[in-house]
Amino acid sequence: MTITVTVAFLLFAGFITYMYFTYRKIKNTPDTETNSAIKELNDTNFQAQVKSGVTLVDFWAAWCMPCKMMAPVLNETADAIGNTAKIAKLDVDSNQASSAKYGVRSIPTLILFKNGKEINRFVGVKTKDFLLKEISKVV
Repeated sequence: MTITVTVAFLLFAGFITYMYFTYRKIKNTPDTETNSAIKELNDTNFQAQVKSGVTLVDFWAAWCMPCKMMAPVLNETADAIGNTAKIAKLDVDSNQASSAKYGVRSIPTLILFKNGKEINRFVGVKTKDFLLKEISKVV
């Protein structure tokens, strides 16, 4: 029984140590600068920006680590799609009305709009290829 308890304690201590260093690494992840092609949305300009054409909106927050992971993917996607569609970001902490209107409960949530109507919704980190494929289905 003593060896089992010792092994369990060592495994638990190892897990806690791993989580601590992983958290520190993620916490210190630098913010990625937003591509100039990506529009910053707010509650005031949201409807005007999504009402025409195809728009992919990223609902995000500055404290969200998966959102930080999505930033470079969105930058690359914006470069790849050119003028065929728009990509925009909405900070859920600063713009709670729009987040509530679309029922955003988890972030990152990406909603694909066509002429102001929600076409599709993706939750979590996605790849550039996935986003390009989904946008091309709607364009």
